[in-house]
Amino acid sequence: MAVKTKTPKRLYLVDGSAYIFRAYHALPPLTRKSDGAPIGAVSGFCNMLYKLLTDMKDEHDPTHFAVIFDYSAKTFRNDIYPEYKANRPEPPEDLRPQFPMVRDATRAFNVPCIEQEGYEADDLIATYACQVEDEGGEAVIISSDKDLMQLVSDKVTMFDTMKNKKIGRDEVIAKFGLGPEHVVDIQALAGDSTDNVPGVPGIGVKTAAQLIEEYGDLETLLERAEEIKQKKRRENLVEFSEQARISKKLVKLTCDMPVASKIDDFEMRPIDKDKLLSFLKEMEFSTLTRRVEADIGGGSTSPAPSQTKDAVYETIFDEKTLQSWVAKAAQRGLVAIDTETDSLNAMRANLVGVSLSIEAGRACYIPLGHGGDGLALDDEDAAKQIPLENALKILKPLLEDPSALKVGQNLKYDALVLSRYGVKITPFDDTMLMSYALDCGKGNHNMDELAERHLAYSTIKFSDIAGAGKKAKTFDQIAIKDAAKYAAEDADITLRLYEVLKPRLAAEGKATVYETLERPLAPVIVDMEREGVKVDKALLSRLSSDFAQRMAAAEAEAHMLAGEKFNLGSPKQISDILFGKLGLPGGRKTAKGAWSTKADVLEQLAAEGHDLPQVILQWRGLSKLKSTYTDALPAEINAETGRVHTSYHMAATTTGRLSSNDPNLQNIPIRSEDGRKIRTAFVHEKGNVLISADYSQIELRLVAHIADLKSMKQAFADGVDIHALTASEMFDVPVKDMDPMVRRRAKAINFGIIYGISAFGLANQLGISRTEAKDYIDAYFNKFPGIRQYMDDTIASAKAQGFVETIFGRRTYVGGINDKNPAMRSYSERQAINAPIQGAAADVIRRAMIRMPDALKNAKLGAKMLMQVHDELIFESPETEAEKTCEIVSKVMVGAPIPAVTLSVPLIVDARPGKNWEEAH
Repeated sequence: MAVKTKTPKRLYLVDGSAYIFRAYHALPPLTRKSDGAPIGAVSGFCNMLYKLLTDMKDEHDPTHFAVIFDYSAKTFRNDIYPEYKANRPEPPEDLRPQFPMVRDATRAFNVPCIEQEGYEADDLIATYACQVEDEGGEAVIISSDKDLMQLVSDKVTMFDTMKNKKIGRDEVIAKFGLGPEHVVDIQALAGDSTDNVPGVPGIGVKTAAQLIEEYGDLETLLERAEEIKQKKRRENLVEFSEQARISKKLVKLTCDMPVASKIDDFEMRPIDKDKLLSFLKEMEFSTLTRRVEADIGGGSTSPAPSQTKDAVYETIFDEKTLQSWVAKAAQRGLVAIDTETDSLNAMRANLVGVSLSIEAGRACYIPLGHGGDGLALDDEDAAKQIPLENALKILKPLLEDPSALKVGQNLKYDALVLSRYGVKITPFDDTMLMSYALDCGKGNHNMDELAERHLAYSTIKFSDIAGAGKKAKTFDQIAIKDAAKYAAEDADITLRLYEVLKPRLAAEGKATVYETLERPLAPVIVDMEREGVKVDKALLSRLSSDFAQRMAAAEAEAHMLAGEKFNLGSPKQISDILFGKLGLPGGRKTAKGAWSTKADVLEQLAAEGHDLPQVILQWRGLSKLKSTYTDALPAEINAETGRVHTSYHMAATTTGRLSSNDPNLQNIPIRSEDGRKIRTAFVHEKGNVLISADYSQIELRLVAHIADLKSMKQAFADGVDIHALTASEMFDVPVKDMDPMVRRRAKAINFGIIYGISAFGLANQLGISRTEAKDYIDAYFNKFPGIRQYMDDTIASAKAQGFVETIFGRRTYVGGINDKNPAMRSYSERQAINAPIQGAAADVIRRAMIRMPDALKNAKLGAKMLMQVHDELIFESPETEAEKTCEIVSKVMVGAPIPAVTLSVPLIVDARPGKNWEEAH
């Protein structure tokens, strides 16, 4: 009788902590639609884990599988060396709440989720890998972490899923210069600034490998250190020998730790379909949900709503039919409209078509400009299009009819496009802005998401008809029969959304917010965007040349300091020089295991007296200004107008603030002299001046009002310097002749604390210890107890209601405010504190912008509002009217809250003219 042989174990061990950080940094920020909870890392983790599980086939199938996590920051290594990992920054605020969700995700995949107090994930991985090796099995470690490379053997390999690369003995040698058995000794010498492993100063990985290869092992090297010929290296090895031994204890992984779970507990289990789908739907991962449903079953087999036959869409090729549609729309007094163009830039876009809908499920598309390069030559429909001029002549009376309401989704874009064709849409409602007024904080407000959220409707995506990437077509290149379905659906869905959202405004008390802060602002911004701003192309060219020369000088100095040439734009080459060749201390590793060369790392090195990092920072600063502004802005000048036209997003933030892009004029730096030079390139036409009108400390003034802070309110009423007052109160110093550095600290505290800054954050900002920063925060709350009361009351209200509101009624939903996870709860609490303050400031300036055009017109002034940048408005005015314009602008901005809210503190506006933006500001 044959004896059955037991199949050797093949254990897969996933470095879960590394997966989390890789997922977080690989993807843009993502929030859950229903409550705004950050879920980007969870999404990336789930996709990575699912891919790994589905990619393992045949001979690669594991018999056992587990995901291993770090339990906490403190481990037995901190007992050996208290400063171990002291350099590591705290996880980003929006990542912390995701840690427990990732654990939940692992369990949802029916995979063991392993962590153990007092030990790092690497030690757990090492213990299980050694155990399975001793049993004659194999271990595959899913990670690229160099610290785990000491475990590689004939039976233990690593696999980097990001690069689809196996890491065996040869790869370890390529990394360290020697095999896995020497990795610990090499790391003990070289140290690791990421984990604050001290090592021996002046010795990098390459030198360490040479020494270990020559002397055999660390202990032999240290015993024979006096034989080393190089003086500095010899002295360091002798002086820091004990430090090297401690470093070895820190980097050596423990293979025999007492583990709570056994390998047999990790036996591969099939995915629990119901459990996994329930979790994915709870997280609102629709794409992965559909993929899992397709792979393992459990999904609906009914067609997507966009594929159902209940909608009737018509393509219009003759003027008579178009006139019939227009007549019916005018009779109803309501029509949804959407334009199709060949560009996302409204000031450069050509009109390709218009779609209309007058009842749910029925819409039409009027093609007007199909026939661009790439359109099929046999597309007979292209020849049947109504001439653009004729179609607009028929549409214009309807679109300008004050008795017919036009409804759109982000109709600001369509209004701007049509305004260039002599058509002004009025009046109009906007479903995007309705959603923003109703559900701010509950996710995005684009049509695709709103359709899924409110209509359970899956829309046709632009990429479905145009393709994606470099081969994507513009809309004029798309065959009309395909374009018509997409375009008509847009109008149909817009009308359906309107019918859902419009009644909610009154029912939920948000009609005033929509009617006073959202809808009337859209046409104002249309005029601003179309007006644009003039930039001095010649000045930008001179600045670009100046920056280039100074970059070249900085590059030459950097090469001299490094002793060799390298690419200052390459993070890898910079890290090789700073932490490899020069062996500078204080670096940290990224989630992918590379040395970080972020600004805060280089700034810390520069603060410690290292010249090269400072020069690199100078080069980077100039490079960013050159590439982002002085080189890029001239390309943004519109050929027709000779001006730059930004695009404002009205529903992109959770606080009501506007954002802009193409180009982003709100991020032009003002703190550095070089940054301010960029603003000098924003100029006026002949005979005009620019005017900058800026609210002074508006958020602090609103805090004083909202939190009823009597001392602050009195200070603002008396015109006292609020930062000097805070410094005087906290540090017991007189306001008169105050040290600017003391005032600077008070300013950082004033602005930081009202947004829930931590001791860690304040310490970094001021360059002080966390203990000192905590003392500042405690002292602040003692001097201004009303701030603490406001925070506590706001958080309590948010916990009870799930949202916060500004003094103008703008509501922001705060997901996670009652979450069991402390990190998620803390993140949401800071959101709750911030939104009423920053949101109120945004509301004030919105109200000012809405009233501004009529105020200027009534005063018979020729000024035009050009830009909005945070708390500042920029105008172009005839020079002869500058003084009067400043007066009217200031009056409107100061009175913006009235009559909605009577503030208990005065608003102050600084308005002044100048030859350019910087001079005016």
